[in-house]
Amino acid sequence: MQVVVRQINGVSIVDMEGKITIGDGDVKLRETIDSLLELKHKKILLNMERIGYMDSSGVGQLMNCFSTTQEAGGQLKLLNLSSKIQDVLQITRLLALFDYYTEEEQAIHSFE
Repeated sequence: MQVVVRQINGVSIVDMEGKITIGDGDVKLRETIDSLLELKHKKILLNMERIGYMDSSGVGQLMNCFSTTQEAGGQLKLLNLSSKIQDVLQITRLLALFDYYTEEEQAIHSFE
């Protein structure tokens, strides 16, 4: 998985591409969130538009990142979920825990 982080209005937007799977994407996701929290970036938006697949390890890591961010006093929100990823989160009943958006501007303003 590849990750690029950009900053807009105090929000860290994490553009991800590839798969969030055991041993690869899940580790990269955790490392990225940990790095942002170390830098005191507490408004995190995961842009998942280019994530094609997420296995159970990826789902677990997403939940771990959500919890870690909340414990640090931050917020983690999702952007551009594919129908496959949205279905996975719905089936696991995790979709209700996340704020998720289809428009980047709307997602950024939601942190205010």
